[in-house]
Amino acid sequence: SSLADRLATHTGRRVKEGRDTARLDEADIWIAPGGRHLLVERRDQTTWLRLSDDEPENSCRPSADVLFRSVAAAFGSRSLAVVLTGLGQDGMLGCRDIRHGGGQVIVQNQATCVAWAMPRAVAEAGLADAILPLGALADEIQRRCRRSDV
Repeated sequence: SSLADRLATHTGRRVKEGRDTARLDEADIWIAPGGRHLLVERRDQTTWLRLSDDEPENSCRPSADVLFRSVAAAFGSRSLAVVLTGLGQDGMLGCRDIRHGGGQVIVQNQATCVAWAMPRAVAEAGLADAILPLGALADEIQRRCRRSDV
């Protein structure tokens, strides 16, 4: 919850910790609660959050791979994954699912990362549509969402 509060302060947007069966609204930013996987599901043209206590993936719970797989399944070619600084390669397999479904992937560049392992895994797998400095990501996300109606 402290991360959600910090992000809300920096973005000026509503940021919430995910809760099971919450209905997604494009005005909200949702983050996974500690120790639980966060997934999205589409039912009857509505998108819902689902939390899971399934086993960790890549030694992570929450896992970016779990989230990205669910995004790929729910949104297909309208998916956009963003991989920021982090250790390990969590997110790389989920980005593969997003790209195979026609979605897009952008990653933070090495120069602005504290730990470039996660973005590097995606980039080296040939899955990144763009590799950008941290300061350019927000504008790029907005540009891609406007262009393709992600």
